[in-house]
Amino acid sequence: LSLWQCPQFLFLIMGGIIITSAVVLYLIGTYYLNSPEIVVLLVLSVTAILFIIAYTITNGFDRLAEVSKMKSDFINIVSHQMRSPLTNIKWAFELLSSKEIKLSKNKEEEYFDNIKENIVRMVELIDDLLVVSKIEQGNFPVFKKNISLEELTKTLISRFKVFAEASKIKIVFRFPKDLPKVFTDSSLIKLVIENLIDNAIHYTRGGGKVDIEIKKRGENGIIFKVKDDGIGIPKEVQKYIFQKFFRAENALKKRTRGNGLGLYICRAIIEKFRGKIWFESEENKGTTFYFTLPIK
Repeated sequence: LSLWQCPQFLFLIMGGIIITSAVVLYLIGTYYLNSPEIVVLLVLSVTAILFIIAYTITNGFDRLAEVSKMKSDFINIVSHQMRSPLTNIKWAFELLSSKEIKLSKNKEEEYFDNIKENIVRMVELIDDLLVVSKIEQGNFPVFKKNISLEELTKTLISRFKVFAEASKIKIVFRFPKDLPKVFTDSSLIKLVIENLIDNAIHYTRGGGKVDIEIKKRGENGIIFKVKDDGIGIPKEVQKYIFQKFFRAENALKKRTRGNGLGLYICRAIIEKFRGKIWFESEENKGTTFYFTLPIK
């Protein structure tokens, strides 16, 4: 942004105008009015009104800048993340429909699998973008009820089991027998757990292990842990890990699918339920994600 479009600079200019107006109004008031109390009240009232107007204007500019950035981010993610699967689908479809090129049955199945995989990638991206849109608009619907966190986790692990076994990754799940139920939204917490387990499996090398654990935290809380021994997160980029669209360079080199929205969504959901989410990681030695939730 240029200087005259920067909300902070505009607020500074408006501050100067407010101070100047207050001084001028004070001088005029003392010249025409005999009561100093009325002069002070008049100056304070006009200053307050001008301050509210200045805040409204600069806040509007700030919001416009944020919306502009969101639009740029959206265009960037669509152009980069969607272009690749769409191009793959286009080429696979052209090969399958070509009358000049004869493909074997195995090759046809391979291309159909490729089309299916790329469609799934696009659907996941669109779903994540819709969730992000709801988060940023502040109209994220929440339907709370008592849920069993261990049962929800078991269900999700069973869905990842085939993929984990194919990658020779062992999933270990531990929880105490007396684990209390949590009053929360099952669909949103499911999204968090799903993202964390999915990341742990994708970033773990074959033959590795994903360790999942739930335990009580004091009398009124639950702590959830997902640990892997995968590629880890470089120290210099760890502060960016919960930002939208961010992916570490070592993750990009590994060519794992992803759009950089999963952890941003996880943090937004956990914080909405008055919980905390954080991680510990060392490059090439693995990562451990934690999140807490209040029981009630």
